[in-house]
Amino acid sequence: MNSQSTARGGTLSGWVRDVGLGFRFATTGGREGWTRTVLTAVGVGLGVALLLVAASVPAMLGARNDRGYERDYSWFKASPKASASTVLFAVANTTFRNDDVRGVLLKADGDRPVLPPGVKAMPAPGEMVVSPALKRLLDKPGSKLLRDRLDYRITGVIGDNGLVGPAELTYYAGSDKLVAWDDGENAGTGNATRIPYFGRGAVHSDPLGGILSLLVIIIFVVLLLPVAVFIGSAVRFGGERRDRRLAALRLVGADSRMTRRIAAGEALFGSLLGLAVGAALFLVTRQFASDVTLYDISVFPSDVTPGAGLALLVALAVPAAAVAVTLLAMRGIAIEPLGVVRNATARRRRLWWRLLIPLAGVGLLAPLFGSISQESEVNSYQVAAGTVLLLVGLTALLPWVVEAVVGRFRGGPVPWQLATRRIQLNSSASARMVSGVTAAVAGAIALQTLFTGVQSDFVSDSGKDPDRAQMVATTQVSTGAEAHRAEQAFARTPGVREALGVVSSFAVPADTSTKKPMTDVQSAPVMVADCATLGELVNVGRDCKDGDVFLADDPNGYGDIDAVVRPGRAIDLNMPLEDHYTGTPRLWTVPAGAHRVTSRTSPDGNQEWGVFATPRALDVALLHRPDVKVLLRLDRHVPDAFDQARNTAVRLDPLGSNIYTLESTTEDGKFVTIRRGLLVGAAATLALIGASLLVSMLEQLRERRKLLAVLVAFGTRRSVLGLSVLWQTALPVALGLVLAVIGGAGLGAALLKMVNAPLHFAWGSVATMSGIAAGVVLLVTLLSLPPLWRMMRPDGLRTE
Repeated sequence: MNSQSTARGGTLSGWVRDVGLGFRFATTGGREGWTRTVLTAVGVGLGVALLLVAASVPAMLGARNDRGYERDYSWFKASPKASASTVLFAVANTTFRNDDVRGVLLKADGDRPVLPPGVKAMPAPGEMVVSPALKRLLDKPGSKLLRDRLDYRITGVIGDNGLVGPAELTYYAGSDKLVAWDDGENAGTGNATRIPYFGRGAVHSDPLGGILSLLVIIIFVVLLLPVAVFIGSAVRFGGERRDRRLAALRLVGADSRMTRRIAAGEALFGSLLGLAVGAALFLVTRQFASDVTLYDISVFPSDVTPGAGLALLVALAVPAAAVAVTLLAMRGIAIEPLGVVRNATARRRRLWWRLLIPLAGVGLLAPLFGSISQESEVNSYQVAAGTVLLLVGLTALLPWVVEAVVGRFRGGPVPWQLATRRIQLNSSASARMVSGVTAAVAGAIALQTLFTGVQSDFVSDSGKDPDRAQMVATTQVSTGAEAHRAEQAFARTPGVREALGVVSSFAVPADTSTKKPMTDVQSAPVMVADCATLGELVNVGRDCKDGDVFLADDPNGYGDIDAVVRPGRAIDLNMPLEDHYTGTPRLWTVPAGAHRVTSRTSPDGNQEWGVFATPRALDVALLHRPDVKVLLRLDRHVPDAFDQARNTAVRLDPLGSNIYTLESTTEDGKFVTIRRGLLVGAAATLALIGASLLVSMLEQLRERRKLLAVLVAFGTRRSVLGLSVLWQTALPVALGLVLAVIGGAGLGAALLKMVNAPLHFAWGSVATMSGIAAGVVLLVTLLSLPPLWRMMRPDGLRTE
């Protein structure tokens, strides 16, 4: 019979029959068989669902960008003439607490205005249409400050095609106070731009550059490799029972090749069922995409659509990997008619070939050392292959490390002995369970090392000093009285400790009105403020008093104050706006005793120059079209102090006011986007790791259900068994984390060498990553305790 089965097994029909027999075992093996198949399907399904989400990332980002381009109002050509379809718009963005609110003010030139995407009708003055997320926010009881700021009547909701994401906060409001910048006599004095349509059409995005491309490649490898590792572990669930069943088949005449094909059939069925489960999980999860916002990123369900090529790759790769992993796992097992020769003393694991894998990865990455810069191109395949080999090498080293370390343990408390003896008997299962954690933590450490090493190229000092002032507000006024009222309005705002106001304009030489043409006329800034405020702009010294005037050269060398201002001589405060002089001169004589001072960096990062006068020396009423800049020092103990100041700015001038928060650093937008994508992917991967650990632990407990029940029946306390389960998980995790720190630091060093960055490890981040992984393992262990208590009941002794 054995020879006959071998002969039949060599044909295609024999292969199909044996694989089909594996399908039957997976579906008709009773409760035990179905349990194993379901666990495998769930494990594979979790990984497949995340792979499908990853395959949808290009479509998600593309859909968000497309909707952003379609509603974009950037206009770089000559403004069109007013017509029935043209529209005036003005940006009215704001911030509420930590949320950015995109706002646009609109005014139609005619009766057939173009409309932004998602807007059905042009809002009339005093009305606005809002996104659903903004409407929900405005309806909340704690949003009164925002409702006061957006003092418009809501008349509609923006459609999905007008939003980059469902959680976006945006609005379009109608205003009758918009005036085009280039409308004849209003040239240069308007507040809005005229456009003929919305949307920029074809947009060519700037390339990421070498360093950012490297970050993206490493992120995808680091986030997806643990998924692949877990899928490989999931298809081996219940391997011990399957091997014992195959031994029974050997007893009735099946040869070793036939048993391997049957095992491959079981794995293939489980992976195909896992594909179905993963697709179902993906489709269900996809419907809730609108309810999830991670790091300001949200998408519509229709955006979560994997590319056809990537989806096909997942559908083919997962079953193929399941069969390959099963066949490779069986090469180290001798399934004989009288049992599985795996319980005998096993050979010690060989180390040499496990070291070759990471060494091959280093060999691929080494030629790239020092060759990647922001201006260079990156060989993505070489980088990805090298990184994969390094991380896979860690997972290959883990079983050897677990066996080598745990094999030396002897004695100790009962829970410790139970845990260590179990790992000694089958270290492969323990290593497989935490291999995904090891790969994920190592990759995260390497990524964090790379981010830390290159962030100086994308995160720079803004020059602003938030310790001296936390916000800056600017607004345009027409008279000195308006300037004073603006300063006082901010000073009386709740949460403002101090408001330092500066009224500024420009001056030209006294004879400017007689010159033609005026293209070569020099100008200099003129600022009026009290001594305390001037001290934040220039080095006035302690002797400053009201009535003093100071002169400061441009520290950057662009302006020439001596070409405009001479002590004891007059200057003209009527600064012409265009190439011709309008109005009458506003002459003011610079005091002969004006002090020469040096400029200092102001809290908002600027280095001012020009004429600095105190209020008694220069009446702000003489200034032509002055601006008011107020440096705000806030009391952080007052709730919503920042929003109180923003509301004051809007009350003063909804269109001409600008208020912003001072930050000590500025970050490159693409760098920030990539970092947010990493955080989103890390959250999803962390969730998968937790779920995979839970499924793996439940599968191992199910395998030992009868053993646990027997131990309890003989008087072993449940607390002892619970502690043994904890130790059995904690030991491989601890060894895996040590290996992850070493491997992650090595990979991080290689990545820094590639971008020619100095070697520096963020040990705080390393500790954080390791702590998070340990916390996940502890949480999963706690979640596995209820099933563990159930498995210890006497009915666990039943057999079939």
